[in-house]
Amino acid sequence: MSQDNMPKVLTQDIGDVALSYLLYEGDGPTMILLHATGFLPWLWHPIARSLSPNWNVIAPYFCDHRETAPDQGGLNWFVVSQDLATLCSRLGIERPALVGHSMGATVLTLANASFDLNARGLILIEPIFLPEDFYRMQIRIEDHPLAAKSIRRRDHWGDRSEALSYLKQKPLFQNWDEEMLNLYIDYGMKPGDTGGLQLACSPIREAALFMGGMQYDPWPLIPKVSCPTLILEGEESENRSFIDLKKATSMLRRGTYKLISGAGHLIPMEKPGEIIRIIQEFFQNNHS
Repeated sequence: MSQDNMPKVLTQDIGDVALSYLLYEGDGPTMILLHATGFLPWLWHPIARSLSPNWNVIAPYFCDHRETAPDQGGLNWFVVSQDLATLCSRLGIERPALVGHSMGATVLTLANASFDLNARGLILIEPIFLPEDFYRMQIRIEDHPLAAKSIRRRDHWGDRSEALSYLKQKPLFQNWDEEMLNLYIDYGMKPGDTGGLQLACSPIREAALFMGGMQYDPWPLIPKVSCPTLILEGEESENRSFIDLKKATSMLRRGTYKLISGAGHLIPMEKPGEIIRIIQEFFQNNHS
């Protein structure tokens, strides 16, 4: 990979734990990019690289910074949002631009509403705002549609070419941008204990994050988000059958909704160029 616009890989003590993050140093204000469940900050690389001349871009990593168990409720996303707010405080970040995908979008919503991040704007890409009844349910791992899948996810490949061939056969990855796919293998996998490659965010860690997403209901906090907010939904996202993002948009004080044609849930990985344009236009139009 070219070394142009490569980030610094840093760690910040936030009290009882340390958080790792990527830093793309730029001349402008700070933008925080927050990844989806089980993924990683390096999947923002093509986007952050394009934005960083005009933004100081930070992409934190939330997978294994806290010890959690999926069968004990997992990692509560409100705790993750508090960790993010502490990171901002420790780094002296003021009035950040916030962009999050899936879990990351929900965590940013919680953090901005609960801990007064005073964001200049918020882009929520396919946020996980489950039906309110879900947050009142006691559910087992095997009954959670996403955690049950993730804990059974394949976690070992003999080498890079085997991993790439496997991913290209899976519907989840078939529409990914080629650079994104390579980044996922380069940084989303690590040398296995017995050779080969394994996932950097293990299936059990990913399941703990999915389970933790049901521990805190975000709906009461959505009306408290006062900054300009754009919600993006993939036209072909499976989540559209049970997540009502138009309802969420209507509850925001300054909310806008946009449907991304030809995209599924993983919009940043499928259409990074379009996401770059949307981010640039949104913050140019909301620069106060």
